[in-house]
Amino acid sequence: MAVKMRLQRHGSKKRPFYFIVIADGRSPRDGKFIQKLGTYNPLTVPATVQVDRQKALDWLQKGAQPTDTVRRILSFKGVLYLKHLLRGVSLGLFDEATAMEKFTKWSTEHDAQIAKRQSAHKKANMDRRNVPVVKKVEVAPEAAHTPAPETEAETTAEETTSTEE
Repeated sequence: MAVKMRLQRHGSKKRPFYFIVIADGRSPRDGKFIQKLGTYNPLTVPATVQVDRQKALDWLQKGAQPTDTVRRILSFKGVLYLKHLLRGVSLGLFDEATAMEKFTKWSTEHDAQIAKRQSAHKKANMDRRNVPVVKKVEVAPEAAHTPAPETEAETTAEETTSTEE
């Protein structure tokens, strides 16, 4: 049986909300599943992701194949990095304490980057809301096509020609 880690869509039309689930590869997208690992909401900025890291790691070690989107989510949450580190422990490259130290260091740096992005996004939204709107003044089409006023020299020249006749 091919076990997949994939998204199961919920929510109304044009308002998606997903569960991250473990399911048989032959079952339909929104059908029967084995276990629910978390949720993914793409409508929030940034997208809200909640994943049980330990359950996801256990299923990855058992051989569950994530879909492309779930793989990106797990990578973002650090599950794939943790799997990579635990593989190094099993090969004897370093001990488990070193692996956990590396993971906590990565996790704190990653959380700091996310907080920085969120604050930058909030600041950009506030700046965009506080910018005064400058209205363009449009010239009426009639005013744009009116002839320029005549100078005195032109009017006297016309008057002299009309008096001579």
